[in-house]
Amino acid sequence: MVPSEYYLVLSAAVFCIGLFGVLTRRNALVFLMSVELMLNAANINLVAFSVQNGNLTGQVFSLFTMALAAAEVAVGIGIILVLYRNFNDVDVTTATTMRW
Repeated sequence: MVPSEYYLVLSAAVFCIGLFGVLTRRNALVFLMSVELMLNAANINLVAFSVQNGNLTGQVFSLFTMALAAAEVAVGIGIILVLYRNFNDVDVTTATTMRW
């Protein structure tokens, strides 16, 4: 059996990669994928602690997080399509004219 520390290190690395993508990229698609990486890092933690404790609570929460991520992708793709339709670009910094 793999020690849970390895899963935690993997989760921290995936979360840091996602955080780097959110903070440095201006492309909306890359931004959305980076948020998905961060959610997957949380799922890795939930499952790792669930296995360590011997119950299924973390795995059930992980399933709910996956459903939340699917809904988030659907809304995000819709926003990206509107962004591209209005500005012919998916750069998140060009959408400042969508404010009031």
